[in-house]
Amino acid sequence: MKVYDKINLTMLCDFYELTMAYGYFKEGYKDRITYFDVFYRQCPDGGGFAIAAGLEQIIDYIQELHFGPEDIEYLRGRNLFSEEFLTYLSNFKFTGDIWAVPEGTPIFPREPIMTVRAPAIEAQLIETFLLLSINHQSLIATKANRVVRAAEGRTVLEFGSRRAQGADAAILGARAAYIGGCHGTACTISDQLFGVKAGGTMAHAWVQMHDTEYEAFKTYAQMYPNNCTLLVDTYNTLKSGVPNAIRVFDEVLKPLGITKCGIRLDSGDMTYLSRKARQMLDDAGWTGCQISVSNSLDEYIIQDILRQGAKIDLFGVGERLITAKSEPVFGGVYKLVAVENDDGSVLPKIKISENVGKITTPHYKKLYRFFGRDTGKAIADYLCVYDETVDDSRDMEIFDPDATWKRKNVYNFEAKELQVPIFKNGELVYTCPALEEIRTYCLEQVDKLWDEVKRFDNPHTYYVDLSQKLWDVKYGLLKENNIK
Repeated sequence: MKVYDKINLTMLCDFYELTMAYGYFKEGYKDRITYFDVFYRQCPDGGGFAIAAGLEQIIDYIQELHFGPEDIEYLRGRNLFSEEFLTYLSNFKFTGDIWAVPEGTPIFPREPIMTVRAPAIEAQLIETFLLLSINHQSLIATKANRVVRAAEGRTVLEFGSRRAQGADAAILGARAAYIGGCHGTACTISDQLFGVKAGGTMAHAWVQMHDTEYEAFKTYAQMYPNNCTLLVDTYNTLKSGVPNAIRVFDEVLKPLGITKCGIRLDSGDMTYLSRKARQMLDDAGWTGCQISVSNSLDEYIIQDILRQGAKIDLFGVGERLITAKSEPVFGGVYKLVAVENDDGSVLPKIKISENVGKITTPHYKKLYRFFGRDTGKAIADYLCVYDETVDDSRDMEIFDPDATWKRKNVYNFEAKELQVPIFKNGELVYTCPALEEIRTYCLEQVDKLWDEVKRFDNPHTYYVDLSQKLWDVKYGLLKENNIK
C-alpha cells in the first residue's frame, strides 16, 4: 500500500513547468537530453551536515507518472496548449535516467543528492515532486538525527502527528524521523505503511475519566501489565502521581513477577522531577522502572537537561521535530547543469548570480567520498566530471574551490562513489532497502563523520572539493560571462 493511491501526483507541479514544457515542445527541444542536479545550499540549524531521505516516494512517483483523461481535460480548459501537445502528454512516460545517494546518507551543501538525465520536458515536469519529497524528508531526518544524538543513546520516539502540517507531513515525517535514528513513533499509519514501530500508553484524559488517579493506574496496569507506563503529572507528580504509580506496581505487577514498567512526565521541570522520581522509585525497589518525558523537547533542551543530571530513559519528541520548528525549510533546489549535443557530447551549463552561494557547479558529475583507511572516517567529498576516475591507490591533492590556496594532500584513503543508479531508460534498476536497513545504514554513516563535524554549534566545515578539470570548466564559464 502506498501513501498516495487515490490521486495522480503528476499534476503536483508548478504551472510554469507545464508552460515551459509546451515551449520546449513548440521549439523542438522536447527530445533534447538535459542534466539536472538536486542539491541544497545550507545545512539546517547551522549544522555540519544533513541526512538524505525521500527517495522511495520519488521512485513510486516516477513509476506512476502519467496524465489521465481528467488531467488532459483540465489542461485543455486552460486554452493555453495545442492539441498536439495534449496528445503528447496523453502518452507521457518517464524514459530517462536517475542517479541518487541512498537514503540515510549524510550529505553536504552544493553536492548533487540526485542527478536526472532525461529529455527536456520529462526532466522539467518532475521538478516539484522531487524537491518536495527530498526537502521534506531530508529536513525531518536531519532534525531527528540531531535529537537522537543529543539523547546520547537513550530511546527517542517521534510524537508529532497532531502538530504536523497535514496528513502527509505526519505520515512521511514519522518515516523520515525513523531514518534519522528515532526508535519509533506514535503515528499508527506509519507503522502500517512502513513498519515504523508505533506505540503509546495513555493521555491525561484516561486519568481524568476515573474517579481517582489510583483507580486509573490500577485499571491500566491490569489491562496492560506487560506494557505499563503511567502518566504521573495529571494532578501532582511527586505527591500523587509517583506514589500512586509505585502502589500500583506493588499491587498489580509485583505479584505477576513483572519488573518492566515506566512512568511518564509531560510537564514541569524535567530535571528536578526526574531526579526526585528516580529516587522515589529506587527507594521503593523499582530500580528498573524507566522514566520517559515529553513536552516541547528539542536537541538543545535534551542536551541541557542531561547536562543538569536529569534521570531520563526515554524522550518523546513532537512538534519541534515533526515541523523542524527551529528551521522549517530545507533549501533544496533543482538546476540545469548540462545538455547533450546532437553528437552525444555533454555541454556544461551554469547559473550565475551576484550571490556567490547561488552560482551553480556545471556539468554532468560524479560524487565521491574519501574515507581514511586507518580511521574509517570521512575526510572530504570530491566532485569531478563524469568521465574522470579517482585512483585511491595514490596520494592526491585536493583544494577548496572557493579558496583555492587551501590545499590538502590526501593519502591512505578509500574513494567511494556516492550516487547509485535508480532508473535507466525509464526502468527501475534499484531495489529499495527495508526501512530498518536504511536506519541502520544512516547511523553507521553518521558514525563515520568526525565529532567536530557533528557539533550543534559552529561545526567544523566539511569540504566538498572540485577536481581541477571541473574547477576549470566552472571558472571558464564564469570568465566567458565576464565574471571576474
